[in-house]
Amino acid sequence: MHAACAGDNHRSMSAQTPILTATLNPALDLSARVDRMLAGPKLRMTDPLTEPGGGGVNVARAIHELGGAVTAWVALSGSTGAQHGALLRGQGVDVHAFTAPGETRSSWAVTDAQGAQYRLQLPGPEWSAQAEQAALEDIAAQAAALVVLSGSQPPGIAADFPQVLARKLGAGRLIVDISGDALRQTLDQPDAQARPYLLRMDQAESEAQAGHALPGIVAAADFAAALVARGVAEHVCIAQGANGSVLAGPDGLALHCRPPKVAVKSKVGAGDSFTGAFTLALAQGQDMAVALQWGTAAAAAAVVTEGTALCRREDFARLVPQCRVTPLHA
Repeated sequence: MHAACAGDNHRSMSAQTPILTATLNPALDLSARVDRMLAGPKLRMTDPLTEPGGGGVNVARAIHELGGAVTAWVALSGSTGAQHGALLRGQGVDVHAFTAPGETRSSWAVTDAQGAQYRLQLPGPEWSAQAEQAALEDIAAQAAALVVLSGSQPPGIAADFPQVLARKLGAGRLIVDISGDALRQTLDQPDAQARPYLLRMDQAESEAQAGHALPGIVAAADFAAALVARGVAEHVCIAQGANGSVLAGPDGLALHCRPPKVAVKSKVGAGDSFTGAFTLALAQGQDMAVALQWGTAAAAAAVVTEGTALCRREDFARLVPQCRVTPLHA
């Protein structure tokens, strides 16, 4: 199965439905290199880099890199938030800033000479119920056909935030790539009126929720199908690392896409790149098989980049034809 690269053939933006990514807990991402991580002495770091981060922010950056149109709804506050927003706009991404409580957090990624990466993240500022309700209303008010809610939730946000948002948006609009209590709530207390259109999980998250290992593609696909049958989401996608991703949906839909073998430089950003390309494919009218192919190619394109870099358009275009989608069962 083959798909044209996003942005090829000078596809006009009118051919794409609007996409909004929502990031409740963004972070100013700081990365650098060090010879060796040691406790005690001062460590002299090199190659510092500051980037706008957070799940939905990175999804928006990936969509923009692949030639898509996207608006990044981002909860920002304080001087760190101002710097974050300026960096994101500087990359050409359209930003809808929502005034959040407290100060936007920072995160750190330090890579040593052996290639080991140490990632440190702050929890983010505490939210009030009033701020949460205002965020829900503001996200729902944006004119977007597809909304991507991605990343962690800051302290104070209710675990059912994704479900409440899904109910506000209506069927077929919300894509979620969430974690922690929000993911557990979505899985443990499914609501037919608040189903996301797509729920994506990585391998560790899916196995934690299953309560056991999911050895191989078939086991992961069966778990995804069971979640669809329980009404957790209309479609469920589970990443399987180097084995690619599986997708389950209505009427027995079960697909697998395996990526080509690539030299892995950093796994950071693979999931966000996947979600960005997957969403862009849907926004351009592609079917689920092509969306899975695009997502797999974007994830593979992300792991061949250094540090916290996301997918690059040229790598994505090269890898798309090498990602093969196969049905698992009827």
